[in-house]
Amino acid sequence: MEAIITTESGGKRTIITPTKLGDAEIRARNSNFVGLSPIPNQLKNIATPTERPFRVSVEGNIGAGKSTFIKYFSQFPEIETYAEPIEWWRNCQGHNLLELLYKDIEKWHSTFQTYVQLTRVKIQSSKPTKSSTTVQMFERSVQNNRFCFVEQAYNNGYLNVIDYDIQDKWYRWIRQYLDIDLDLIVYLRSSPETAYERTVARNRSEESGISLEYLKQLHDAHERWLMSNDDRFNTIPVVVLDADKTINDIIAEYKLHEHKIMGHEKKGQQAVSKDDKERVKNL
Repeated sequence: MEAIITTESGGKRTIITPTKLGDAEIRARNSNFVGLSPIPNQLKNIATPTERPFRVSVEGNIGAGKSTFIKYFSQFPEIETYAEPIEWWRNCQGHNLLELLYKDIEKWHSTFQTYVQLTRVKIQSSKPTKSSTTVQMFERSVQNNRFCFVEQAYNNGYLNVIDYDIQDKWYRWIRQYLDIDLDLIVYLRSSPETAYERTVARNRSEESGISLEYLKQLHDAHERWLMSNDDRFNTIPVVVLDADKTINDIIAEYKLHEHKIMGHEKKGQQAVSKDDKERVKNL
């Protein structure tokens, strides 16, 4: 059953019924990010500026269904959607960085994440193309890069401590001086096994070397970032959807949560009780 949890700092986050959590997920909730040092006073309750649209990012593992989500919401005239700039990554001065990454992740991870961060900042800080746009929707985010992929790479030795520190410093500068704020995160929560089956089935050439173990690591990274109750990592409201469902069932979930995803509740989300908050914090 879904609820929105309000943290002491004012952030709002969806919680999942504790009885549904396995041991690994409970450990993930209590995990800390390595070496993360937020900008002082940076993490605060985000109020949507009146001069820009409501900003939503859709997050999840490779193969979780983010493209399907973006395609569904692109039908609404008031929503501008931004798919991952894969073509930019496939052609950086003639080099396919995505393919290079999957062929030799230790060699190319720092280069790839630096370019991904640049392209995401360009997209996420852009103004809408239409004055009638009320929602900007992004397939993954700058925050995803920092709190998921960079963290996962460092923990697994794909980034050395110097590269990790440079990535962190770049993120903190961007966060301080550019408007990359999000108002809502939609987490398409899938099992690594389902994500792997879908990745194999769609048969993208760059993804041919992706292993189930790698997808398990990315799943754990998403769990630590988006299912944590630690305000240092996220104060953005999160709606969690079961992405293991069939296409018809997941579209029904989209429709059920349209009002939240389109920002209709941004001024009136109802917090869960204090007892429920304490119960989640103690997991």
